[in-house]
Amino acid sequence: MRLIIKQRIFSWTDSYDIYDENMNTKYTAKADFFALGHRIRIFDLYDREVGYINEKLLRLFAEFDVYIGGRRCGSIKKKFSLFTPKYDIDYNGWSVDGDFFGWNYQVRQPNGLVAATVSKELLHLSDTYVIDIFNEADEIDVLMLVVAIDAANCSNNNS
Repeated sequence: MRLIIKQRIFSWTDSYDIYDENMNTKYTAKADFFALGHRIRIFDLYDREVGYINEKLLRLFAEFDVYIGGRRCGSIKKKFSLFTPKYDIDYNGWSVDGDFFGWNYQVRQPNGLVAATVSKELLHLSDTYVIDIFNEADEIDVLMLVVAIDAANCSNNNS
């Protein structure tokens, strides 16, 4: 299955529309306007919150907790790196490898199998990412991880 994330061009906060492979809107993502730290909420078609990511404050490097259905599911921490972004990921036992800076990476399960691939499409007016998810049951988990990595990449704590 495939999800396409498109960042909204004209928005006061980070906002994304998330589509299925047929370009039907499936989710929306909106950053809270008045929040301490960065908080992005994911909503389904019926405007019900599916999950959110929340930045931990007072950290040397960006760190985000991931919540699905109100339950903390893991965290993403940006690590010190000179040239390319690197992360500690404590989320479903998954690991992530590839080129974060160029937005081409793979999400791997603990057994080494690929759970999802993420790539950035070029030649669009706004940032557009394609997520190929290999098990439909992982859809929300993968989506939340990708949004958290994007938030960490764009965080003011760039290092």
